[in-house]
Formats: sequence, structure tokens, C-alpha cells
Amino acid sequence: MLRYTALRFGLIVASFGVIWGLVRLHILPAGLGDSNYLWVALLALIVSAPLSWVLLRGVREQAALTVSQKVERTRLNLAANAEQEDAADDAARGEAARDSAPRTA
Repeated sequence: MLRYTALRFGLIVASFGVIWGLVRLHILPAGLGDSNYLWVALLALIVSAPLSWVLLRGVREQAALTVSQKVERTRLNLAANAEQEDAADDAARGEAARDSAPRTA
């Protein structure tokens, strides 16, 4: 997951650099007034989104698989813990029932 995040951030930074260069060369229009860097940042986010969808597909699927496996492992651990608690609770109730049962002698 960290790898995907780092690659995604790198793609945004690279897009920012390319778009900033294109704005400085007057190939792309500059923002209004002092909003030039905001304009470049927004364009970089917009451009990097579809690029990451295509270029980082394998890494994203691997990260999703890792997260899915962790969730499944946690779900199984919680189910096992619940079964242990139920067994301990049933055992405690059984002992309490035996202790409170009337004794005939």
C-alpha cells in the first residue's frame, strides 16, 4: 500500500513539473493573477488521475489484494475469538448450574 501511495505521489509531482514547464513555455495558459501555481496543481491532479489508473494498475491491484487478505485474516481472528468466548461462557454457565442445583442426599 505504501508503494502505491509513493508512486501515486511521484506521478502527481511529475505531472506538476511537466505542466509547470508547459505553462512557463506558454504552451498551456497561465492562471489568472497570482493563481498560477494553483492552476498548475489542479491541472496536475486532473492529468495524474487517469495516468495513475492506467500506469499503476498492477500496483493498485496488488495493494487491494494485500488489504483484502488482511481484512479476511482479521475477520477470521475475530470469529475464532468469538468462538473461544462463547465456549468459555458456556463452560462458566455449566459450572454455575451445577453449583446451584439442589443436592439430594
